[in-house]
Amino acid sequence: MTDSPFQILNNKTMDRRDAMTTLGGMLAAGLGVLQTSCSPLASAAEKEKAQLDWQAYFQQNFQLMTDTEKDATVRRLERSYELNTGNRIDVSAQGPRKDVLYGYAFNVSKCRGYMDCVKACIEENNQDRASGMAYIRIHENKKGSMDFEEANDDFFHQVPAAGHFYMGTQCFHCQNPPCVDVCPVKATWMEPDGIVVVDYNWCIGCRYCMAACPYDARRFNWADPVVPIEEVNPNQHYLGNRLRKKGVVEKCTFCIQRSRDGKNPACVEACPTGARVFGNLLDPNSEIRWILANKKVFRLKEDLGTEPKFWYYMD
Repeated sequence: MTDSPFQILNNKTMDRRDAMTTLGGMLAAGLGVLQTSCSPLASAAEKEKAQLDWQAYFQQNFQLMTDTEKDATVRRLERSYELNTGNRIDVSAQGPRKDVLYGYAFNVSKCRGYMDCVKACIEENNQDRASGMAYIRIHENKKGSMDFEEANDDFFHQVPAAGHFYMGTQCFHCQNPPCVDVCPVKATWMEPDGIVVVDYNWCIGCRYCMAACPYDARRFNWADPVVPIEEVNPNQHYLGNRLRKKGVVEKCTFCIQRSRDGKNPACVEACPTGARVFGNLLDPNSEIRWILANKKVFRLKEDLGTEPKFWYYMD
């Protein structure tokens, strides 16, 4: 079982130069934190912060943690944020609900390209404001065309435009996710409720998952994300909208901090036309099951065998 960066280094095949570079970086970071925590000149808050950083640096993969370890991890995140900002956040480690498999349906005939879903998603999920990151993309297509390469994704005009229709894309939470298969450190996986997640503490930023995703659903932080402190959503989940860092990949999580609390994702709640439907695929009485049974639905790139849990339909 891998549970520390040193064990990753020990198990990873690499040449001597790469090994020395990796080990040197790890030791420099670790020794810097240790030096602060032991310094007689450091304040109590500085020492506590250094100790929390040290614990975070060497924490194991979230999948391998016990419930007690998960609880300690989220409490550490909360305390670190409080020490850094003076404000409080509430980080959850809530696991999947029993007998739940989440799915999503998008009514193409109802979407008008208003972008309320995009705005709500950015705010709910603490996405970087500086880079204009967005998990959701709305594609403006000419009627009769389904070629996304010809679609307009950056339209700044009155909508809906004559002769066009709109389709949203995001992470489709595939049942056979290729992004998961290629991750060399197991930093991304599919949860029992079907949500594909990322442990940001374990992501090494190789971006293999981005290359493997056929739906362009993942985003990379080239710089430290910028979220104004007054805009930070304090209701967070460890595997979801907690604040990220430079050099990691992130993506839609079906608003795991909301869905596991019995709520709809922010995009569903914000859509003014009712084009988005979210629900439990295992519940025969759910709205999404009714749509799958009574509408002519389709999925993108079905021939790839990824089995996305995201369907499109029309009235």
